[in-house]
Amino acid sequence: MPKNQTEKDFLAECLQNANWLTRSLDQRAKTILKVASEIVRQQDAFLVHGVRHLKPLNLRTVADAIGMHESTVSRVTANKYMLTPRGVFELRYFFTASIASSGGGDAHSSEAVRDRIKQLIDEEKPVDVLSDDAIVDMLRESGVDIARRTVAKYREGMNIPSSVQRRREKRALASAGR
Repeated sequence: MPKNQTEKDFLAECLQNANWLTRSLDQRAKTILKVASEIVRQQDAFLVHGVRHLKPLNLRTVADAIGMHESTVSRVTANKYMLTPRGVFELRYFFTASIASSGGGDAHSSEAVRDRIKQLIDEEKPVDVLSDDAIVDMLRESGVDIARRTVAKYREGMNIPSSVQRRREKRALASAGR
């Protein structure tokens, strides 16, 4: 038992600090859960069907939906990860830019468009290597309104060489295989 008032005051202050810390950690956990739940609600199609179904999403949309400030959502999503049926993703992964639809329909997520570009290039034939312009045309046919320079930027960001370089590589591979 404490012997004097100084010891009692010290212990009371320690208890008060411990209670404050416990409440703060509980509030932080509730905030993270709120943000993560809203992300899951907004990106449910991605979780079920994959990256092609990732929707454009920004911090404000989530903040408005859960009644918090955008900066709070930004802090909560920094360096936090979520285990999903599709793997582990940083919470920031779910916030993607919007690319307009060429048919006036729903906008497309930039991440979904990147995936589509990668798929088109992966499926190209050695005799028919796709130029960035050809990729733009194919994406427009499927409802994605995108500029050639954006396709080039996304392709370069994924470390995919230009059509000229890919054509050279595929010819070299074909001639080496003879």
